[in-house]
Amino acid sequence: MTRSEGRNLAFELLYSLEIQKAEKEEYEEQIQMFLQENQITEENVVEYIRQTIDGITLQEEEIKKMISQNLKEKWDIGRISKVNLALLKLGIYEMVYGKLPYKVVVNEVVELAKKYGEDSSPSFINGILANIIKQQGL
Repeated sequence: MTRSEGRNLAFELLYSLEIQKAEKEEYEEQIQMFLQENQITEENVVEYIRQTIDGITLQEEEIKKMISQNLKEKWDIGRISKVNLALLKLGIYEMVYGKLPYKVVVNEVVELAKKYGEDSSPSFINGILANIIKQQGL
């Protein structure tokens, strides 16, 4: 399985957690169920998904702060669709905390936005991530 396919799966799990409004204490059980349901057994993919979800959970307040700081005036993070929020969390985590090349991350997250989001999702996500890249000096 490629990193792109793993990223897609991590997004699906993250989105699922957003929709369910699962408590952090339930995440381990949710991850296990997701891995079993999708028959994910490749060790590197399992590790990537776990690290990504755990990392986003650990850095969630800081990630949300970065998103909020880059929204238009009078916009609130609660107005962002769950798909876009999950994609932004994934992209920010991978670029800022995962130290992955921002060009790769932005490209793949925007592609996921085209696949799962609304018509405006790709440009919205690209704009937020571009601002964060500048702010973080990536």
